[in-house]
Amino acid sequence: MKIRLLFALTAAFIATAQADEVQVAVAANFTAPMQQIAAQFEKDTGHKAALSFGGTGKFYAQIVNGAPFEILVAADDETPARLEKEGQGVAGTRFTYGIGKLVLWSTNPDLVDAKGEVLKTANFKHLALANPKTAPYGTAAVETMTRLGLLPSLQGRFVQGENIAQTYQFILSGNAELGFVALSQVFKDGKITSGSAWIVPASLYEPIRQDAVLLAKGKDKPAASALLVYLKGEKARSIIKSFGYELH
Repeated sequence: MKIRLLFALTAAFIATAQADEVQVAVAANFTAPMQQIAAQFEKDTGHKAALSFGGTGKFYAQIVNGAPFEILVAADDETPARLEKEGQGVAGTRFTYGIGKLVLWSTNPDLVDAKGEVLKTANFKHLALANPKTAPYGTAAVETMTRLGLLPSLQGRFVQGENIAQTYQFILSGNAELGFVALSQVFKDGKITSGSAWIVPASLYEPIRQDAVLLAKGKDKPAASALLVYLKGEKARSIIKSFGYELH
């Protein structure tokens, strides 16, 4: 009995000693999928992913100024490439984990039609979008309105969020009747979770390729390497797809 107990305690100690924690900076649009992936990752590997959510542009500034992040799961492909070029990202580790989709969304179930024709009407006073200078989904929103020839007529109604999470909150709180957000924020398992929405055709904006990269501070961390491998695996890809992302 004592031997069995000793063996169990030793095994538990080894597992604890091998378990590691990785600090992950995650783009706001990927919040819900990453929470699910991190929980499954910990269950399957014993490693823990400590997640921080926010704008990719802000994360870039924090990383170059010494923030302790070990992986960046970005909202674009340009920031990880830039970090890699500047030596903050580990060469050869960058990959596209998903391609994001833009959606025009409202909490009002009757406001947004299936073709986005609401944008041509006076049925709303405020239109939310993320800052197009720093947020990929904001850039995509401006591209969409430009290609539709609606940008000049809509600019006076803009409510601009610092990032896609704040933009979503503007709509949820009623500060804007509708707005452009990431499909992943309002989509799960094949359907829009609430309100009304128009999934913007991909032909109206440049592809939103979202890359992950191992950062210099995570180069020798087992959990960091393990998480990057896990993000490419079938369990993670299934979760990513369930939130409306296209897989690369």
